[in-house]
Amino acid sequence: MMWVLIFSELVAFGVMLVAFSVARAALPALFAAGQATLDPFVGGFNTVVLVTSGWLAAWAVRARVDGRGSTSSFALVGAIFFGLVFVAVKLFEYAAKVEAGIGLETDTFFTLYFLITGFHLLHVLLGIVILGVVAFSGTVEALRTGAAFWHMVDLVWVVMYPLIYLVG
Repeated sequence: MMWVLIFSELVAFGVMLVAFSVARAALPALFAAGQATLDPFVGGFNTVVLVTSGWLAAWAVRARVDGRGSTSSFALVGAIFFGLVFVAVKLFEYAAKVEAGIGLETDTFFTLYFLITGFHLLHVLLGIVILGVVAFSGTVEALRTGAAFWHMVDLVWVVMYPLIYLVG
């Protein structure tokens, strides 16, 4: 069932990113101006944070398969920690936008920016919960399933970051 969820979420994100790209093609000046207000360093930092978290989730699975339960738990705590760092950085980024008077209804760029990144942020939060649940599960299969969802969240961000922050 998790694979059905992962596939459907990839389709949903794909549709949103295509819509973002079409809107960018239709409104290039507006999107360039909106993108200029984003900090690619912050987005890049969050990319490193999320990829590191994904690596730790993969390490947790490998350790659990090898019978190293404490190493697996340590890696899962690290994956969750880095997931929380991602959330904190994203909330800081949102707060800076709101403080600058930029919100969901500012223009098409920011409507799509907040909707897409907010939808992703909800998936990060869900992924953190899933990793927390499977951390207490004794089964390798549960951990693999949770890590698969977490890797989907990583993959989506790795595509979103350049599209939203870098590509002009």
